[in-house]
Amino acid sequence: MPSHSAAARLRDPGPAAPHEPDLRHHGDAEVRGADAGLTDLAVNVRTGTPPAWLKARIAASLDGLAAYPDGRAARRAVAARHGLPTERVLLTSGAAEAFVLLARALPARRPVVVHPQFTEPEAALRDAGHEVGRVLLDARDGFRLDPAAVPEDADLVVVGNPTNPTSVLHPAEALASLARPGRTLVVDEAFMDAVPGERAALAGRTDLPGLVVLRSLTKTWGLAGLRIGYVLATADTVAALERAQPLWPVSSPALAAAEACCTPRALAEAAAAAEAIAGDRDHLLARLGEFRQIRTAGPAAGPFVLIRLPDADRVRAALRDRGFAVRRGDTFPGLGPDWLRLAVRDRATTDRFVTALGEVLG
Repeated sequence: MPSHSAAARLRDPGPAAPHEPDLRHHGDAEVRGADAGLTDLAVNVRTGTPPAWLKARIAASLDGLAAYPDGRAARRAVAARHGLPTERVLLTSGAAEAFVLLARALPARRPVVVHPQFTEPEAALRDAGHEVGRVLLDARDGFRLDPAAVPEDADLVVVGNPTNPTSVLHPAEALASLARPGRTLVVDEAFMDAVPGERAALAGRTDLPGLVVLRSLTKTWGLAGLRIGYVLATADTVAALERAQPLWPVSSPALAAAEACCTPRALAEAAAAAEAIAGDRDHLLARLGEFRQIRTAGPAAGPFVLIRLPDADRVRAALRDRGFAVRRGDTFPGLGPDWLRLAVRDRATTDRFVTALGEVLG
């Protein structure tokens, strides 16, 4: 097996070229306009959400739509949830808005994105006029991060944890070692609340210079259509990002959801869901292990798994014909046409999927 430093390679792709991965392709494209009977394994939003109590809180906020949004209570709730002062919290219209704000508001001479990962950070940086370097992690090494692969002169580094689409959870110590004065370290923890105990989380840390942690409430709580996330950073960084936001960027219903999702009841429910997801993921991995032609990336820690198999594009189309949508992997830098991402679902759904997969693979 190659060393970490040999497996992770820095590349500067320059301007996007026709052969470049489609950074704007996301999992919802696999199910947009799909028949109602299509089982969604392409989008990493937890099924059965939002729960009834959360929908009731959101619905109750509609009576106040005549007033402009007031995010103070939600901001205090997020701050208390992570043990931070409110000036270190910025509420955003989903984590995706945060990537745009970072790209536009923070100076960066040499931004670097660790791939494979969520493609929106690089797309936002490119749109803001930056030339983006890539650190490509290697499947042969389990997509593990070697901090030494990140160039010393990188002044903005973006990495996901657990990483979409690989589902790899990098040790907190490895990520913390990337922090240094003069560098902004952006850690995308959009799926961290799906990890039991949120082990390896950096949210709430105030001892690391330049640390920016992004969180999303859309995955665990089924709020992708509402758009709510937040940034945890120094007060100066939060202020710079806030100046780049339009007025009232987060709607009143989204603010109500953010406040509700930080209550002890909600945190306990999310913790229980993370344990259930871990069990369902183990079941999915065990069933995938029945196929000799499939290799799984990992160990997986998120609510999805990444698999490699021959002729994956044909398999994806054939699965769709059998009622299952899965996420193509070739739009992620560092992957290719033989990769697919599968969302973790309940065991009955997994068993139905594996039956269809067996038919496709023969």
